[in-house]
Amino acid sequence: MRGIIQIAGIMDRDEADMLAAEGVDWIGFPLRLTVNREDITEEAAAEIIRSLAPPARAVLITYLRTSDAILALCRKLGATTIQLHGDTPLAEIVRLKAAKPDLHVLKSLVVRSGNFDALKGIVSQYAGWVDGFITDTFDPDTGACGATGKTHDWSVSRSLVELSTRPVILAGGLTPDIVRQAILHVRPAGVDAHTGVEGPDGRKDRSKIRRFVSEARAAFSKIGG
Repeated sequence: MRGIIQIAGIMDRDEADMLAAEGVDWIGFPLRLTVNREDITEEAAAEIIRSLAPPARAVLITYLRTSDAILALCRKLGATTIQLHGDTPLAEIVRLKAAKPDLHVLKSLVVRSGNFDALKGIVSQYAGWVDGFITDTFDPDTGACGATGKTHDWSVSRSLVELSTRPVILAGGLTPDIVRQAILHVRPAGVDAHTGVEGPDGRKDRSKIRRFVSEARAAFSKIGG
């Protein structure tokens, strides 16, 4: 897993098709959220996920914590890649992987002030049971752990990339203007954007997507992604 570009927060098939046409690798569907509003119904997401053609990959993004609930939602949607953004206990991930070994699981690392040691502990504890990690930004004003539109201290993500034996994706306030700089600084396995590539109407802006992909690809080529 290297040089991955993910765009999350898909509203409908038109957006998914546009992202795939613009060269986005992973298309994220945030569902069963704790704070942010969902962009799409589970039924509509399932229809898109089951018809999405390779090389584009659908990613379920959720705050569910138990293996039974996670598996049930994956089956409902037809999802084979999942990002867990909640405080999912390690025991639940162990059960999840035992029940479905081919499920590609990424665990969030939510960066907030003064929690680097805690994040290091998560990386050490979970690395043997997940396929990768994704760093993101905590918003103290809303309590959101993603889709905040805010960046975090990239030196924290850079250190986590260096520590982790698993690939690390960088998220948190990324836009076409800063994604190249972010990749060169952090050297992640991939990048994720949500609000940073949207227009005033909240929909994904094709020109921003195109520039984001172009800037990210250029940066990944420099670091060998």
